[in-house]
Amino acid sequence: MDELPGISVGTPLGGRYRIVEQLGSGAMANVYRATDESLGRDVAVKVIIKSAVAGAPQDDDAEVKVLARLNHHSLVTLLDAGVDRTEPGRPRIYLVMELVEGPDLKHRLQDGPLPPRHTAQIGYDLADALSYIHENGVVHRDVKPGNILVFDYNHDAARMRAKLTDFGIALMSDGPQYDTGGVLGTAAYLSPEQAKSEPAGPPSDVYSLGLVLIECLTGEPVFRGDPLQSALARLIDDPAIPNDLDPEWQQLLVAMTARNPQERPSTYEVAQALGDLAVNRRGKHKVDAAIIPPNEFARMEAVHRYRILDTPADGAFDRITALTARVFEVPIAIVSVVDHDRIWFKSHHGLEASEIGRDAGLCASAILQEDLWVVENAPEDPRALANPLVAGEFGLRFYAGAPLTTRDGYNLGTLCILDFKPRVLTPEEAATLRDLAAVVVNDLEIRLESRNVDSS
Repeated sequence: MDELPGISVGTPLGGRYRIVEQLGSGAMANVYRATDESLGRDVAVKVIIKSAVAGAPQDDDAEVKVLARLNHHSLVTLLDAGVDRTEPGRPRIYLVMELVEGPDLKHRLQDGPLPPRHTAQIGYDLADALSYIHENGVVHRDVKPGNILVFDYNHDAARMRAKLTDFGIALMSDGPQYDTGGVLGTAAYLSPEQAKSEPAGPPSDVYSLGLVLIECLTGEPVFRGDPLQSALARLIDDPAIPNDLDPEWQQLLVAMTARNPQERPSTYEVAQALGDLAVNRRGKHKVDAAIIPPNEFARMEAVHRYRILDTPADGAFDRITALTARVFEVPIAIVSVVDHDRIWFKSHHGLEASEIGRDAGLCASAILQEDLWVVENAPEDPRALANPLVAGEFGLRFYAGAPLTTRDGYNLGTLCILDFKPRVLTPEEAATLRDLAAVVVNDLEIRLESRNVDSS
């Protein structure tokens, strides 16, 4: 049997999680791929190394307590935790987390820098996650490429995703600040206040994220050298911001890496700025500002709340779209969700495509409405003439979309019907389309409530 540092291949932790291979190791823990034999799925298992950091609180389940209270789409999800006592006198504290199939950002950057658009996308995910944990009284304190997992669900190079992991030295920001007698964190990504062994609050995570974003854009760490040299460098010099970046990028990165914590933007403000950069930098052109709702940041938070943006097709809405197509006698019916830069078709009866660009989408215009958005004869309607489904070979002539409006008033996307011939939507048909859209939203609300009950 092959041996892994500390744990053998095939070892069943907690009588349930059988070790397959080691994925990574560090001063505080080793991480393994394991098979959950109860549910037949692969998971990531993090085995804690005791007394890893001198001066830190010796609370073995500190990370469990942090992760257990957090639930966000851009944080690695905690599934289980326990202590394996198979070997007498050698208990193993372990965390079971979702297995994210993708490299960490450190390994990804070995292939070179990321385009500004992809940097903005993963930066938005991370800032959104940090904003969430800060609101819940938690400071990560070790934001670095090695603690960021990057991936995409749909093998679509247009959108990169990121999840933040490793809360091993996270601190409750409203809890006591303890004296470590040293510096916690990774030297190349410390904030100035961390480098001076001062208390680290939410602005510290903003600074570290700023260093990560600069590294994404350049492919090189901002502060090099041995740990002491690297840690002290930021007390003397501000990070070098590439001159060829757009002014919006330069202004944001300068603000995020200000030496004075009080001069840095909040993670909420950073997420808003990066969301704008992600939307406005698709290739070499911008998404038409006319199709961006004024509450776009809050709307996207609502989209993520329902966990439907980055999930594989599960067939949940296929019956609704099939029924909709039959009721209206149209060839195509779609349940769409509008992302920052894409429109995802979560169910697309009669259509092969699973997504289109947001600036080309009728659904992007439909979510701006409080009621139905109807195009009765697309080639004669100036609102639709530039749409490729109208102007191209597809030959779209009719579109009607009912916004999927949540209980708190955010439009996630649409339930829409399409036809290849012009038609008029009667008041009775309009009422039916509204009702079917309400069924979709009701299903999402039930799923959300069920998850909230399961996590409570």
